[in-house]
Order: sequence, then C-alpha cells, then structure tokens
Amino acid sequence: MVVEMSKPTKRRIELAKIFKALSDPTRLAILEQLRECCGASCCVSEEQESRNVSEIAERFELALSTVSHHLKELRDAGLIVCTKRGKRVHCAIDTQALKKVKEFLER
Repeated sequence: MVVEMSKPTKRRIELAKIFKALSDPTRLAILEQLRECCGASCCVSEEQESRNVSEIAERFELALSTVSHHLKELRDAGLIVCTKRGKRVHCAIDTQALKKVKEFLER
C-alpha cells in the first residue's frame, strides 16, 4: 500500500497536534489527572466534572503560569475544553479528540 505523504490531510494535521501536545510529560500528567477527575463518563457539558486551573496547579510543583501554558497547549491540540465559571477557569477532557486517537491506533 502506498501512502501519499506530499499532502498532509486535515486528519493527519489534527493527530500530529495531539501527539505533539502529549509528547510532553507534564501535559501527559495533566491529561491523566483530568481523566481521573472526569472518569469514563466525561463529556463536554455544563454538568461535567472538571478541575479549575488552581486545582490542577496544586498537584504539580509548577508555577500557575507554567500550568496555564501547558493547558493552553492541550486546549490548542483539542484535547481539553476550558470554560470560565465566575472568576475560575475549569478544564475537562474533550472526548472527541480521544476518540480520534483511539480510531487512529486501532487501524
């Protein structure tokens, strides 16, 4: 089977962003923490379980600004969704991105 490599598809670009974001150990740990918080039923809705940025930062020996940077990278890759609730920003896993990765790995 010959794979056309000269033209990156939208799917390949999305997956490359996801894998790049996950290549950092801290971002991977943050995603694991959010997965534990949300559990198997995590979905993008108002009622979903999530963690605010301060709660995430408390679990790591990093400055809040550093954690915010990692969260931005995860959000830009489409792995998490962040919503503002009052003065706090809450983050949760976007299951659609995880489905894309799962589908890619299962092929």
